[in-house]
Amino acid sequence: MKSLWFFDDVNLFKILCPHKFKAYKATHDFDAYKKKDYIYFEEDSANKVYLIEKGKVKIGYYSEDGDEVVKAILTKGELFGETAILGENKRKEFAQSVDNTTSICPVGVDTMHELMRNNKTFSLKIYKVIGFRLRKLERRLQLLLFKDAKTRLVEFLDELCADYGYDCEKTGDKVIQHPYTQKDIASLIGTSRPTLNILLNELKEENVIEFNRKEIRIYKNIA
Repeated sequence: MKSLWFFDDVNLFKILCPHKFKAYKATHDFDAYKKKDYIYFEEDSANKVYLIEKGKVKIGYYSEDGDEVVKAILTKGELFGETAILGENKRKEFAQSVDNTTSICPVGVDTMHELMRNNKTFSLKIYKVIGFRLRKLERRLQLLLFKDAKTRLVEFLDELCADYGYDCEKTGDKVIQHPYTQKDIASLIGTSRPTLNILLNELKEENVIEFNRKEIRIYKNIA
């Protein structure tokens, strides 16, 4: 599977947004969110599915101790809240905007079901999303339970490479141009931001990587 942490490189928004279907376009609007705005909370009614037109959305929940647990950080073209399609009545997680210019396409569950009945391609894409999401969560749980922080980071960098990497023509290095902050990455691999910074610098000192805020380079002899 190409990506375990995020959905593959299919832009679902382009395929699934009701604006692409003439019968729904006239009555369909987008919702705008600023950074830290919540799209929904835990225990909210699950009556919609959401597509990201632009921006980033964090999906997570709070533990019994009140600690935030991040399940995923999703970007343009991705779908969330999809368990409502399967009959979930209340949210078991929260969804929060990470950007100041996040734009969301909300789709009612009834509308989604109608679109799925009338469009086989649409329906297959939805089930593909759900299947990938379940596999990613299973993989992530295995990493968090059985791997140390440095191993989790290395495996996450491998996933980033699959999603955002390309080969540098001059050096043969793998170059990853990604949209995530260090805080995002730390949350996703289950560690603190200071620990992540230490681990990144360790890999740098070992001549495994070079990095800055938006780019990570994995040297050819390692990649």
